[in-house]
Amino acid sequence: MERRWVCLATLGPIGVAALVYIVVARGFVEGQADHTLAWPMLGVLPMFVFGIWLLTVSASRTAVMVALAATAMLVSSAYETLMLQNPQLAAQPWFPLFNAIGLTADGTATAAFLMVFATFPDGVVEHRWQRIAVAFLWLPLLAAPLTLLTTPHVVMSPYIGISGDAIPNPYAVPWLEWAAAPVYYLVVQSWVAVAIGLTVLGTRALFGAPEVRARTRVMALVVAGAMVAFLLWTFFDNWLVQVLVYASLIAIPIAAIHGILSYGAFDIAPGDRGRLVARSSNLLITVIYAAAVATPALLLAPPLRAVPAILITTLFAVALLPVRTWLQRRLHRRLFGDRERQLEMLGELGARLEQAVEPRELLTRLAEAVREGLDASWVRIGLVSADGRLAPMPGGIGVAGTSTTTSASAGAGAAGEVAVDVCDLVHGDEVLGRIEVGPRRRGEYSEAERMLLRTVAGQAAASVANARLTVQLAEQLEELTASRERLIAVQDDERRRLERDLHDGIQQDVVAQIAGLRLARNRLQRGELTSAELEELQEQARATLTDLRELARGIHPPVLSDNGLAAAVESGVARFPIPLTVEADERVRGERFSDDVETTAYYVVREALANTAKHANATHASVGLARDDGRLRIAIADDGCGIDAEHAVGAAAARASGRGANGVPVSHGGLANIRDRVAALRGTMRVTANEPSGTIVTVELPVDGVAAGGSASDGVRVG
Repeated sequence: MERRWVCLATLGPIGVAALVYIVVARGFVEGQADHTLAWPMLGVLPMFVFGIWLLTVSASRTAVMVALAATAMLVSSAYETLMLQNPQLAAQPWFPLFNAIGLTADGTATAAFLMVFATFPDGVVEHRWQRIAVAFLWLPLLAAPLTLLTTPHVVMSPYIGISGDAIPNPYAVPWLEWAAAPVYYLVVQSWVAVAIGLTVLGTRALFGAPEVRARTRVMALVVAGAMVAFLLWTFFDNWLVQVLVYASLIAIPIAAIHGILSYGAFDIAPGDRGRLVARSSNLLITVIYAAAVATPALLLAPPLRAVPAILITTLFAVALLPVRTWLQRRLHRRLFGDRERQLEMLGELGARLEQAVEPRELLTRLAEAVREGLDASWVRIGLVSADGRLAPMPGGIGVAGTSTTTSASAGAGAAGEVAVDVCDLVHGDEVLGRIEVGPRRRGEYSEAERMLLRTVAGQAAASVANARLTVQLAEQLEELTASRERLIAVQDDERRRLERDLHDGIQQDVVAQIAGLRLARNRLQRGELTSAELEELQEQARATLTDLRELARGIHPPVLSDNGLAAAVESGVARFPIPLTVEADERVRGERFSDDVETTAYYVVREALANTAKHANATHASVGLARDDGRLRIAIADDGCGIDAEHAVGAAAARASGRGANGVPVSHGGLANIRDRVAALRGTMRVTANEPSGTIVTVELPVDGVAAGGSASDGVRVG
């Protein structure tokens, strides 16, 4: 069985039995001694309840010492009560041995408490001399056997009020009587052990490492206050000093609870501290409240009758109830924050987010709600950009006080402060952004407040995702509208060009041929027509046919319809003004795609190569065609002058500003035509820099499930 459960099963029944005996004997049985229940009820009971509770949650040696000390105090108090109720026991021959129970209980309480104080909070000291000194704290346990061997009379506890000088001790050894005085002043009075324990605690609290000083400071102050109160009690036995003594004893478990919450005293894990501190504090408040309510009536029970005692108890219970409620409310607010304000924040959060119409306003309202609900000094919210990084402003927003502030650093908060807590905005499997909060304006964040932040982040993530989606849809709609306008403009320009070509070229040739045929008919009627004239007309018709084929080839080349995409792209290699290589994998060569895909891919290559020939100053170009994972991938690369890297922007900003992924303007010109054609088939286009120089235009078109006859394959050549 675990050590703490053995101690609990042993110390718990002993302490409860001693307490019941004290209450019954001092409160209900009329005794001759003028003692009260104030000491056991207010001085010992809170410590005993805390010690026994501590054994249920901690197996540390310090927890065992607390329970052992409180139980020994109750046993000592029960022994004093027994002697006051039965002073005739001192005349019994076995009394010297029986008296050893009281001395041992006093020594155990003193030694155990000194061990707790000197080694607080985890039962470990830092230096070798401290470990040696701690061993001498057990000296008070030797009081009973040493007095039996050295003192010819019975040595009794000074708190009983009965002197043992007249009671002989038959167990004393004559040749050890010289040690009676040193034993009394060094062991029974226990000042040596007290001095050693206070020295160890004081040196740790004043001269230890910074972490040790922080962990022992509160307990050292409480122990110092208790020592002052006990010294005053030695010289001034009045009710005010007794109140100070009882208050100092009650402050010891309170300091221990503070140690649990702040730095995990008694080896309590961080995740359990808030819950266990709330439970122990509520238990301690309840015990103190019950003792404070019952003690006045119990103290006055012998002279008072039942009805006045009940009335006094009722009055104290009513009067102290607001104090108890206030203490519990303050405790819960300290541990879990202001629940009312937090619940109000959760209730208003939905309404605030619903009122926001655009992302920046939504982030501002969310930041204000978090700051007010958590009482934070500042709150900063940033959104994740398309490249997966936390975007600088204006992607984030900071709220400090009542003003809105901005910051370009994701890790820094208002006024350059570092965030105390961070929580991601996660919607599904996507991280949308991050909430960063600064220090709390009063105190530190509790575990419940940190959990509240995560709850708020979970609720707000959906609103942030919806707002981002709304903005993206608006941008896409605007982009689609502009793309359609450009397509219409390009189609109109192409139609007018075709009209001009037909009117100025082929139409004039046909008119001339019609006129030549009329002349030939007239000459034929007169018998003047020669075969040479007919051959000339035939050549003119052949030339017109050639022009028509060239015009039709510009609209939709026959090789594309007959032999597919790879053959159509390779057919123009010889006519390209700079060296050009075409690489197509076997899947592209062996598969025919829909008319929309093949036409779009062909003109994408034509347009990109035209841009290369006009603007790149390249010495070599290449075209790569690949079929992979349901997409046709086209890469047109050159070794020309490349792209101005100074104008590079992110993908998200590029979409909003009309630029490519690396800063190339795509709102007009050949790249805009390519993008519009690709977007019509729901494909993607990227323009990146080539290494060591040049440009790569990468286009991916979906080839599975694409409907034929789309607007991209209307047969218009983009030149």
